[in-house]
Amino acid sequence: MSETKAAAGYTAAVITVSDKGAAGAREDTGGPLVCSMLEEAGYRIVHTEIVPDEQPLIEAALARCADEMDIALVAATGGTGFSPRDVTPEATAAVCERLTPGIPEAMRAASLKVTNRAMLSRMAAGIRGGSLIINLPGHPKAIRENLEAVLPALAHGLEMLRGPQQDHDPA
Repeated sequence: MSETKAAAGYTAAVITVSDKGAAGAREDTGGPLVCSMLEEAGYRIVHTEIVPDEQPLIEAALARCADEMDIALVAATGGTGFSPRDVTPEATAAVCERLTPGIPEAMRAASLKVTNRAMLSRMAAGIRGGSLIINLPGHPKAIRENLEAVLPALAHGLEMLRGPQQDHDPA
């Protein structure tokens, strides 16, 4: 079975973290790219959302996807830099029961081959219940570089977490 088909049956959510996006002052280009890449890999996008860079709101969105919607993969894009309002990693760490440091490490390692600025990324990833939560940068070029680095392994992680291609559709 190909790695692309291995993700078939798993649900995904994409949460864009952006003050301007949430206010309607900027078009979200990162979230749709993440959706497209996940769909190409065989995930079923069942939820998308844009939230401002407010830690309690980010935490609530992540927890809702994991707890209420039982979504297998929750990808949050944006809010991973050095700006004082970039708090996505803190929100992720706060809601996760177990961190999965290898995922952001792999993304940074892949990005370092492109730019030394990759070391400035503060992405996090972890597990909450049966959901894997990952952070991605907000810029489309960086999203593509980072997600391509880990996408082939995510379905295997979900299989270990949730079982082989079980239907966990929240609907």
